[in-house]
Amino acid sequence: MNKCSKTHDDTIVMGLISDNDERAYLEEIKHLENWCQENNLLLNVSKTKELIVDCSKKQEQHYQPVRISGTTVERVDSFRDLGVHISQDLSWSCHTNSLAKKARQRLYHLRRLRDFRLPSKVLRNFYTCTIESILTGNITVWFGNSTKQDRQALQRVVRSAERITHTELPDLQTIYYKRCQTKARKIVKDPTHPNNRLFSLLRSGRRFRSLKTKTERLKRSFFPQAIRALNQGNCGDHHHHVT
Repeated sequence: MNKCSKTHDDTIVMGLISDNDERAYLEEIKHLENWCQENNLLLNVSKTKELIVDCSKKQEQHYQPVRISGTTVERVDSFRDLGVHISQDLSWSCHTNSLAKKARQRLYHLRRLRDFRLPSKVLRNFYTCTIESILTGNITVWFGNSTKQDRQALQRVVRSAERITHTELPDLQTIYYKRCQTKARKIVKDPTHPNNRLFSLLRSGRRFRSLKTKTERLKRSFFPQAIRALNQGNCGDHHHHVT
């Protein structure tokens, strides 16, 4: 399975390498290179990166380097796409560390506003717009599979903001749970969504069928968690957190 997707001025080629056979993946890259040449577009190889995701426990595989216009593409351990740091082992520590660092820097400005004795409502609005927005960006993608340590590091930023603003702020677990519900409801209402079929109602018509998951990584990913969030919401259990 190979796919080429374009977002703004970025293009991503995704390929599935089965049985150590890279031919289909390399051919897809060649198709992209040819298409760019035919349409008078130039691929900037110096800014092009290759990331190989391999979560198998087998011994490390050796893949041949990708070459575009005779130049070898740099292979990296992680890269940033649409604001999310994706690592080759699909862990999220690199991403959460980046979020925590950026959010802690914004706490300085929150303290300055407090020193000017601005109302708590203004401080809270500033927190929501400039700090919480950082901590929760694309949260449905990464929060479910983040480690306990990573979550605690992010939550400490929230606690610091609470001490500064003297107000109670929503914890990240609650925000994640609500975002999962909101996103899932949009998918359920959109029959044209490619993953609409994953949300199948049981005979009762009130609960959705849980997805079968063989790995903990899949169990903690968005769709299984979203279905769980919807079912809990339908049962009126709005205080139960997704774990």
